[in-house]
Amino acid sequence: MDFLSLTRDGLGDELDKLGEPRYRADQLCSWVYERRAGRFEEMSNLPAALRAKFAAQFSLRPLVKVGETGSEDTTRKFLFRLTDGQLIETVLIPASPALYGERADRRTVCISSQVGCAYGCKFCASGLDGWKRNLSAGEIVAQFLAVEELSGEKIHNIVFMGMGEPFANYDNLMLAIAILNAPWGLGLGARHMTVSTSGLAPRIRDFADQPLQVRLAISLHGATDEVRGRIMPVNRRHPLEELMEACSHYTTRKKQHLTFEYILIRGVNDTEEQALALTRHARRLNAKVNLIPYNTVTGLEWERPDEHVQEQFLRVLVERGAQATLRREKGHDIAAACGQLRLQVTRQAD
Repeated sequence: MDFLSLTRDGLGDELDKLGEPRYRADQLCSWVYERRAGRFEEMSNLPAALRAKFAAQFSLRPLVKVGETGSEDTTRKFLFRLTDGQLIETVLIPASPALYGERADRRTVCISSQVGCAYGCKFCASGLDGWKRNLSAGEIVAQFLAVEELSGEKIHNIVFMGMGEPFANYDNLMLAIAILNAPWGLGLGARHMTVSTSGLAPRIRDFADQPLQVRLAISLHGATDEVRGRIMPVNRRHPLEELMEACSHYTTRKKQHLTFEYILIRGVNDTEEQALALTRHARRLNAKVNLIPYNTVTGLEWERPDEHVQEQFLRVLVERGAQATLRREKGHDIAAACGQLRLQVTRQAD
């Protein structure tokens, strides 16, 4: 069983089954989340018999690192193997003031929520081999713990925008967020977590109605239905007007600014017409816009626009009153776009 998927109350229930007092749940949580124990044998203030029972039933480390790449700008990508042999990626991003507005000394980890992806965005490597399965809440939490341990650095922010569509794994995502946020867990503030979605409008509404002030980012990438539908199949199910209405529902219930992520692709979505339409969406919702030049994926046809085109696109937004930044994405030299490292490894093995 996956220990990291248990809440404190759930852990208390497991202790009840073993005939142990529930207060041991606080001791276990302290060892795992505060002291970062990786083995039950380390938990010296617990009875040896209890440690043995938990060691026989539960896993504390569901991830094994099987690959790592680093880059000149210190972005690091980790490839992890799960207990069933599936592979996922997690990316550590160095301080970047343009990334969701965090302070310049803050580090961010991009966490995966699924093995593969079923949504088939045409520019993304995550879904090229299809969807395999959802991650458990514990497998999501374990990525945070593993990256802090491997990097030796404190992580200040989480963005759920690695492999997979987070809102397609909604229940496990929200359980992971609760564990990451809880004072008995990792104690990470809700405002230091951002969920990035390709646009599952009903789940955006559900997310808006949950109490935590977790940030929301929309992977927009096209400002009209014609362009967005060309590169993001999800737009056929939830077209822009439905998506914008769901986003409006979020902004009326949360204090956080919404973010639009917009990958600039040469000759596809980098025109002045798209910039003007994107400006209208951003101003309607008082949303911030993150412009990101396309990160090349081997085997896909897309290319990034020239820098002067990127700058002109940004200029249109800013001059018309939209809050926008152009982020020269970190990790371009290590194939840091979602799913690339996993795809390289799995295809080499075939």
